[in-house]
Amino acid sequence: MNDTTVAAISTPNAPGGIGIIRISGPDALKIAAKVFKPMNSADIAQSKGYRAYFGSAEYKNEKIDEAVCLVYRAPHSYTGEDTAEINCHGGLYITKQVLRAVLEAGAEPAGPGEFTKRAFLNGKKDLAAAESVMALISASGKQAAVAALNTLEGNLSAKIKECCEKITGVCASLAAWVDYPDEDIEEISMAEIESVFESVKAELESIIKNYDSGRAVTEGVDTVIVGKPNVGKSAIMNLLSGFSRSIVTDIAGTTRDVVEEKIMLGDIILKIADTAGIHETDNPVENIGVDLAKKRLERAQLILAVFDSGDEINAEDISIIEECRGRKAIALLNKTDLPRVADREIIDRNFDRVVEISALTGEGAGELEKAVCEVLSAGDFDTNAACLTGERQRACCLKAANHLEEGLSALRSGVTLDAVNVCADCAVDALLELTGEKATSAVVDEVFSRFCVGK
Repeated sequence: MNDTTVAAISTPNAPGGIGIIRISGPDALKIAAKVFKPMNSADIAQSKGYRAYFGSAEYKNEKIDEAVCLVYRAPHSYTGEDTAEINCHGGLYITKQVLRAVLEAGAEPAGPGEFTKRAFLNGKKDLAAAESVMALISASGKQAAVAALNTLEGNLSAKIKECCEKITGVCASLAAWVDYPDEDIEEISMAEIESVFESVKAELESIIKNYDSGRAVTEGVDTVIVGKPNVGKSAIMNLLSGFSRSIVTDIAGTTRDVVEEKIMLGDIILKIADTAGIHETDNPVENIGVDLAKKRLERAQLILAVFDSGDEINAEDISIIEECRGRKAIALLNKTDLPRVADREIIDRNFDRVVEISALTGEGAGELEKAVCEVLSAGDFDTNAACLTGERQRACCLKAANHLEEGLSALRSGVTLDAVNVCADCAVDALLELTGEKATSAVVDEVFSRFCVGK
């Protein structure tokens, strides 16, 4: 339990209908009682949990605002501690004044994610569920929100616990057999160990695969629009974003910098960049833009390669085709509202997916959405399955799967069973790091440092 009481504004830093100042810790209700004055003169410090009071928030004996105070008693609160939430009108000045009053009454400012961190430390949530809180807050679509909510409710943790129990069952049998050789303990069979390791490894690989399939939905995909000058890259950018994000003219080389936007394409999040046309030029300013485009192309997870349907495929187009080889890429044959001149066969030979589109009329936008979903395997994402919420969790699953593979290799090569047991123990440790049961304080601090203040 923490011996300090912290407070923060738990609503966005913007005007709104309501502002919430959350106070949590051993002195939360005493501090709230110094700031909030109920209309019925009740003593907030002595209140039972799950109570709501109407009254006013005061600062230096002056009324700040009408307010409602919600009271929660440990351990039946979000943090597992005594908690008070003062709800006032959502003006920035008002909420900051109430927070100032609470801090002067004895609370300390809460750090990023401190309320959720306290929930974790007090056993209200494991680390996997705690991380899903931010995933739920940042969800940009229904699928991302459903996946985060399922993890918050323990879907992932239950699956990880099940995997741990299977491995620890093997570990217990191996340890008993190794440590007590003179006892009449039945030796676990090689086939049984192999079966358990294989099944758990397959489950972990399935979880990892589902996460990789769902990243387009939950986190977004770094996407770049490339092509030679004047093929309509900026017009494509504007079509996808739904407004004029990039300048569009008939003059080649209009775009000289990288223009970025996060967009929703169905349920998929694209962190999309419109780049300068890739071509040879003597113009030093254009050259800077071309270099930036090439660098962005190198690190992109998805490439939208744009070609002009009304122009012949030339050396600059071929150069872009080469850059896309072996990458996740979709060819967009733009300007289909004009007579076709481009040789479609060249494009078909080099791309698995080609979409004919008109950035001017919007024709083909639906086909592009379908193609992106297929390339990113987003259709394989199961929101009801155990869903990882970040790279830390993926790394833990991958580490556990690798240790199990090492255990299988040791088993098949005839290494002693105590060595196999070490591999199994390491796999369990990796999974317990995911849920937080064996996570270091540094890992825990890093997880919550990415949270917003007030959550």
